[in-house]
Amino acid sequence: MAKITYIEHSGTEHVVEVANGLTLMEGARDNNIPGIEGDCGGACACSTCHVYVAPDWVEKLPKADDMEIDMLDFAFEPDMSRSRLTCQIKVTDQLGGLVVHMPEKQI
Repeated sequence: MAKITYIEHSGTEHVVEVANGLTLMEGARDNNIPGIEGDCGGACACSTCHVYVAPDWVEKLPKADDMEIDMLDFAFEPDMSRSRLTCQIKVTDQLGGLVVHMPEKQI
């Protein structure tokens, strides 16, 4: 398990434990965290699980693949230096302490 901090656009923080092997999107869903919708269920077919990764974590995560990068074009105000889709990030012990910020809205 890894402790992940999800920060809503309003500044409200949710610190939750997410089981290894789940995605960040599933962790948000399972913990009823608002702001991550995941309309496609994690198939990387929408951008409704978009977040901004805290700057000190960007280089610690696996790189986004081409499909994720293409899908980020549909996200609300993506910042290609730190935007990610939470459905594409699998939780491991090494992600303990990860902080992600949610955009103002999901589209």
